[in-house]
Amino acid sequence: MSSLSSSRGIDVLVVGGGNAGFTAATTAAESGAGRVVLIDKCPEEWAGGNSYFTAGAFRTVHSGTKDLLPIVNNVDAETAKIIDMEPYTPEDFREDMDRLTSGRSDPELSKILIEESNSAVKWLAKKGIRFQLSFNRQAYKVNGRYTFWGGMSLKTDEGGKGLIADHQAAASKLGVEVYYSTPAKHIIAASSGSVTGVVVEHEGQESTISTKAVILAAGGFEANPRMRSQFLGPGWDLARVRGTPFNTGDALEFAMRDVNAKQFGHWSGCHSTCWDANAPANSGDRIISNEFTKSGYPLGLMVNNAGKRFVDEGIDLRNYTYAKFGRAVHEQPDGVAFQIWDQRTIPWLRAEEYRDEVVHKVWGSTIEELAQNLAVQAGLDAPDTFVQTLDEYNKAVYAFQKENPDKKWDPAVKDGLSTQSSSVRLTLGKTNWALPLDQGPFMAVKVCCGVTFTFGGLAVNPQTTAVISQSNLEIPGLFCVGEMLGGLFYGNYPGGSGLTSGTVFGRRAGVAAAKLAASISGGRSMSGAPSQQPKLSARL
Repeated sequence: MSSLSSSRGIDVLVVGGGNAGFTAATTAAESGAGRVVLIDKCPEEWAGGNSYFTAGAFRTVHSGTKDLLPIVNNVDAETAKIIDMEPYTPEDFREDMDRLTSGRSDPELSKILIEESNSAVKWLAKKGIRFQLSFNRQAYKVNGRYTFWGGMSLKTDEGGKGLIADHQAAASKLGVEVYYSTPAKHIIAASSGSVTGVVVEHEGQESTISTKAVILAAGGFEANPRMRSQFLGPGWDLARVRGTPFNTGDALEFAMRDVNAKQFGHWSGCHSTCWDANAPANSGDRIISNEFTKSGYPLGLMVNNAGKRFVDEGIDLRNYTYAKFGRAVHEQPDGVAFQIWDQRTIPWLRAEEYRDEVVHKVWGSTIEELAQNLAVQAGLDAPDTFVQTLDEYNKAVYAFQKENPDKKWDPAVKDGLSTQSSSVRLTLGKTNWALPLDQGPFMAVKVCCGVTFTFGGLAVNPQTTAVISQSNLEIPGLFCVGEMLGGLFYGNYPGGSGLTSGTVFGRRAGVAAAKLAASISGGRSMSGAPSQQPKLSARL
C-alpha cells in the first residue's frame, strides 16, 4: 500500500470519513482521479464519523415497492405480496422539505437533493452498500400487511455500522487510500487563491500535503460544547452527544480562517432527538449506537419534570418530528422528560430502543404508583401534577371517542384520533393516535436531548459543491459536503435526508474534484518547492 510520502502526487484529498467523505472519495476515484486519499482525525477504531451511529435511513424518491425491491436483501416473494408502500414522488419530497424547514431550505440545493436521491441510492447499491426495507422503523403490520409510512422506506443492512463497512470495502476496491489519526489543521492556498494543500498532523508532527483538490467532509460542531453554547444557545453545552466525539467544528473554523469561506445556513439550528437520559454525555456508544434513541412518543405521552405535557406527540408522523423534539426536551426543567405508555401500546414499541438491556424502565400498576416510582427512581419533581395531567388527558380522549365512535387507531397513518372534541379541549392537544392511558401496568422511561448534527455550514456552488468565499467567489480547489454543507436544513429536516444529502453532494464533489485534478498538469506545492510529506501507511 502507498504511503503519503510517496513521490506520486495526490489528485484529490478528502477530509473526513463518514458517508459523505467516502462517497466523494469513491466517486473521485471512479471518475478518473489518479490518486485519491481520505484522512480522518479519529483513530481507526472510531472510523465512520456520525454516519456510523445512524440507523442508516435514506430518504429517496421512488415509484413504489417494485422500484426498491431490486436493491434490498430482506424481502422474499411471499413478503413482497403483503407490503403496502405508496410512491414517494418528487412533489412529496419537495412538500416535506418546504414544510419542515418553513420554506427556508436553499431551493437549488434541495432541488438537487430531491431529483438525484433515487439515482444516489441505486449508485450506492451498485458499489456494494447493502440496503433493506425498514420494516422495524418505518412500517407497522396492520391487519396482516406491512404498511410503510412517512415517505421513508430504505435503511442499510446493520444500520450505520454496515454502511461504513460497505463504504470502506468499496473505497478499497478503487484504490482509495485511507489514513486515520491524521487531523487536518490548515488549508494552504496560493497567491491566486487556489487551494494547493492541507497541513496535517500525525504522531505530533505537522506536515503539508500537496493536492490538486480538497473535499471537506469533516462534520459539524455538535461534539464541541463551546461551539454548541456559542451558536445553539445557553445550556446547549450540557446536551448529550449522539455520535462521534470528533465532530468539533475544526474544519469549519479553519476554512473560514484560512481561505475566507462564507458561512451559510442555520447556525443556531441542529438535529436533536429524544435520547436515553442514562446515555454517555460526550459521545455515542459504538456498541449500543442508535439504540439510545427513544422515538416511541407518538404511541404515548411525554411529560416534563414539572408533570406537564409540552409537545403534541401526535402532530405528525415520527420521522417528521423526532429531529426537533430533542430541542423541546432540552428546554424543559432540568432538560429531561418522561415517556409514558400503557398495555395497549407497549407491544408496539421498537425492541431495539426499548429492550431491557438498553433502557431503564419505571413501572406502576396505577398512574399514581407510576408517578411515585418516577419520583423515587427517576427524579420526577411533581408527581401530583403528573397524575392530574394524565387524568385530564384521559378525560379528553374519552370525550373524543364518545363523539367519534367510528374512528379507529392506526399507527401507520395520521388517524385523526384526537383529544379535541366539542365538549373537552386540552390547551395542548394530541392530534393523532390519542388513546387513553388506562390499562396498567404502566411504563415510563426518562429521556433527554441528544444532539445529532448541526445545520450551520459553508456556502457552496450547488452544481459542484465548490466552496464560496466571503467575496461570493468560488475558492478554486476546495469543495464541501455532508454536515459541513450549509443551507439545506432549518429548524427541522425530513428523516433520512441527511445521509441522502451526503451521497448526492458527495458524488457531485467527487466528479468536480476529479475533473479539476485532470485539468491541472503535474503536482503543485507552495512556491514551487516540494512539500514535506509524512511517512504514513494507508489502512482501511
